[in-house]
Amino acid sequence: MKYRFTSLIVAMAALALSAGAPVFGQAKGGYTPPKHPWENHPDFDGIWQAKANAGDDVEKLIVDPSNKKIPYLPAAVAQKTANAKNKAQADPVGKCFMPGIPRLMYMNYPFQIFQTEKYIMVVSEFAHIYRQIFMDGSKHLEDVPGGQWLGDSRGHWDGDSLLVDVIGFNDHTWFDKAGNYHSDQLHVEERYTRTGADTLTYEATITDPQTFSKPWKISVPLNLHKEPNFRVLEYECQDLAPPSPSAVLSKK
Repeated sequence: MKYRFTSLIVAMAALALSAGAPVFGQAKGGYTPPKHPWENHPDFDGIWQAKANAGDDVEKLIVDPSNKKIPYLPAAVAQKTANAKNKAQADPVGKCFMPGIPRLMYMNYPFQIFQTEKYIMVVSEFAHIYRQIFMDGSKHLEDVPGGQWLGDSRGHWDGDSLLVDVIGFNDHTWFDKAGNYHSDQLHVEERYTRTGADTLTYEATITDPQTFSKPWKISVPLNLHKEPNFRVLEYECQDLAPPSPSAVLSKK
């Protein structure tokens, strides 16, 4: 009986592999991410960055709905149109305001992840911004006056993926350079999955009942910087500021 049971397990594993299904310890697609040296979870430590133009228009990152359009409520379309017409002057990032979430994760600036058991720090090169994701099971902050630029982030592990729930925003940020916007009712559900040695897939489901008719989802790959001595440098944001220091160094 023991041998038959073992054979059955082997056969099921072979069937799963042949069908392309992940087995225990493997991420989707068959990649097994390295484990963090201080905890038994995938290692996300490092400096990551999206492609240069990923933050130009968030609709290009949409995976749901299938028409690749943000499902604005009719009453919200006029504000989006006005933002688009005045994007060069009105984009909050152009005024050195915090970019918000999810925009911070795919704008054209590198950011470094520092991973611990109780929290994960995200330190961006853009304007000295840092973000703290609490992993200690604590609840969201309640009734923060005026909301927060980056919201309040609480995370947990789902297998080899990091899930982060973010609420408590203000309504001062945009999703991109194209004028796509939200209200202070924004709710972002993030998923980070290491899908390759140098690739981290970032996904975000965006809900805002005051602005959108239904939730919508984006996905964008983040690439690990492995150039010798690459690091997050000082970048002081000013109106019409020059490119980020790391972006300049990476071209040399």
